[in-house]
Amino acid sequence: MMILIINGPNLNMLGKRNKNIYGINTYEELFESLKIWGLKNEIKLEIFQTNHEGKIIDRIQKDDFQALIINAGAYSHYSYAISDALEIIKKIKIEVHISNIYAREEFRHNSVISKNCNGVISGMGFDGYFMALDHIKKVLKGDF
Repeated sequence: MMILIINGPNLNMLGKRNKNIYGINTYEELFESLKIWGLKNEIKLEIFQTNHEGKIIDRIQKDDFQALIINAGAYSHYSYAISDALEIIKKIKIEVHISNIYAREEFRHNSVISKNCNGVISGMGFDGYFMALDHIKKVLKGDF
């Protein structure tokens, strides 16, 4: 079983971005925590980060995973191209946001990719990724 985790623009700058919104932890810390979760749960994780919309679409279209977690960053709010790529893939997909997008600027309140995901986790910090992973693990093992 392989779960793909896609992180979009500026997520590589965690730890340097507004700490009141994104917390103090770095992207490297998130990456290492996710790797440890994968090893503990005996589930292969591919963690992919890019600042480029087309690379996100290309990675989704490979369709070589059993489930997907996506934090598309700002692309969540306007990338119909990423939304269309997600619609094509008929696997479990969870959208994650570190911050509570509904407590931020109005343009962030709408996600155009949500309709093509099975669920959305917003505002739980890094824990949102692990909540999504635990849910996916249950679904893929038939426990949900």
